[in-house]
Amino acid sequence: RCVGRGLNALFIGQDHATQQHHHGLRGISHAEATNMYVREALNELKYPERMQKMLITPAREMSVELVLHKENGDIEVYNGYRVQHNNSRGPFKGGLRYHPDVDIDDVRSLASLMTWKTAVMDIPFGGAKGGVTVDPKNLTERELEKLTRKLVVAIKEIIGVYEDIPAPDMNTDARVMAWFFDEYSKLKGFSPGAVTGKPVYLHGSLGRESATGRGVAYATREILKASKLGKVADKTFAIQGFGNVGAWAGEILTEMGGRVVAVSDATGCVHDEKGLNIKALRAHMSKGSKLADFPEADKAPANTLLETPCDVLIPAALGGVITAENAGKLQCRVVVEAANAPVMPDGDQVLRDRDIIVLPDIYANGGGVTVSFFEWVQNLQNFKWEEADVNRRLDRKMTDAFQGVWDIHQARKIPLRTAAFALALERVTQAEVHRGFD
Repeated sequence: RCVGRGLNALFIGQDHATQQHHHGLRGISHAEATNMYVREALNELKYPERMQKMLITPAREMSVELVLHKENGDIEVYNGYRVQHNNSRGPFKGGLRYHPDVDIDDVRSLASLMTWKTAVMDIPFGGAKGGVTVDPKNLTERELEKLTRKLVVAIKEIIGVYEDIPAPDMNTDARVMAWFFDEYSKLKGFSPGAVTGKPVYLHGSLGRESATGRGVAYATREILKASKLGKVADKTFAIQGFGNVGAWAGEILTEMGGRVVAVSDATGCVHDEKGLNIKALRAHMSKGSKLADFPEADKAPANTLLETPCDVLIPAALGGVITAENAGKLQCRVVVEAANAPVMPDGDQVLRDRDIIVLPDIYANGGGVTVSFFEWVQNLQNFKWEEADVNRRLDRKMTDAFQGVWDIHQARKIPLRTAAFALALERVTQAEVHRGFD
C-alpha cells in the first residue's frame, strides 16, 4: 500500500524487483511518474480503495494488428492500441503516437494523464491515448498513409465526434490527422470533428500551432503574480528545448517584456544576459541553421542550461531531465513544466525541500488540448473563429484553471502538483458520482 506523505514513501509495498527497476526513483518512465503523483493526490484526498480503483481502471482497451504490404514487397505486422480511460466528463480525448517503444502499459498511463489534464483545464472531455509500435523513419510517406488509414478502419467503431477524438502526438502531425479525417469521413460521412490537430486549411483551428507555448507563457504570468514575484516584465527566463513549444513560449514571454537569457537544444546553448533576440533566433533556425551557430549570442554546452541563474526555468524538451542529481544545482525561483514530466519524482522532492516552485505539466502545457477543444467546437459549429478569439479564450481558460489549482494549494498547504491532481480527481469523481453507477 502507499503510505506516508513524501514521494519516496509511495514506493513502500512494492516488490524488490520493481524497486530495483526504478533505481531509487531514477530512470522511471513518464507513465510511472504520473502514477506516483496520482497516488499522492489520492492519499491527500483520503479516497477509499473502491473509489481509487474506479478512477484508475480504464473504461476500454483495444489492441489491433495492422498488416502493411510495403513498397519493397515485404509484409509487416504492426501493433496498434487505443485506451479509453474515462468519459464521465465528456467524449474520450487524446493523442495518437507512432513510436517503436509504444506498448499498452505506456498508452494506458498516458490515457489516464489525459483524463486529469482535461479535468484540470475544465474542458468537457475525458481521457484516451493511442499508438502504433512503429518507427516512422523506416516507412515511406505512402506507407505511413496506408498504415494510418488501416488504423482508422481497425478502430472506427470506438471513435467518433461524440465518442473519442484523437489528436497529434509523438511523430504524428497535421498531415497524419488529415489522412485520419479523410478515411473516417469515407466510412462514416463528413466528420471534421472526429479528430483535431488538422491543417488550418482543412478544418483546423487558427492559433493551434502556438497554443501550447502560448499557454506556457500565460501560466508563467499567473504563477509569478500569485507568488507575489511580480510581472513577467523584467524577469529572466531560461528555456531548455527550442522546438515548437519552447520557441513560442520564448517569443510570447519576450512580447510580455520578459528577458530570455538562455536557450538550448541538442546542438548547444546560447545565452545573453541582456536578453536574446528570440525572433532573430527563430528566423536563424527556420533556415535550417543550428541553434548553437546563432551569431548574436555567447555559446555554451547544452547541458549547462539547467544551471543558468534566472527567475524562471522552462524545461520544454524531453522528460526526466531534472533529477535528484541536478535539482540541487538549479538557480531559479520557479520551474514551469512545458515538457511532459521533465521533473522526476526524486528531483521534485529536492525542489520542494529547496522551496523552488514547480508549476506542473498537467496544467502548464494544457494550452494544446484546450485549443484542440476549440477546434472541435468550431467543427461542430462549422464556423472558423478569428485567431484573436482563440487566443483570448485560451487566456481565460489558463487563468481560470490556474486559480482552481492555486486555491487548493493554498487551502490544503500542498505542492502545486499535488493540488492539480487533487483538483482533477475531485472533478472526475463528482461527474462519476452524479451520473450514477448503473
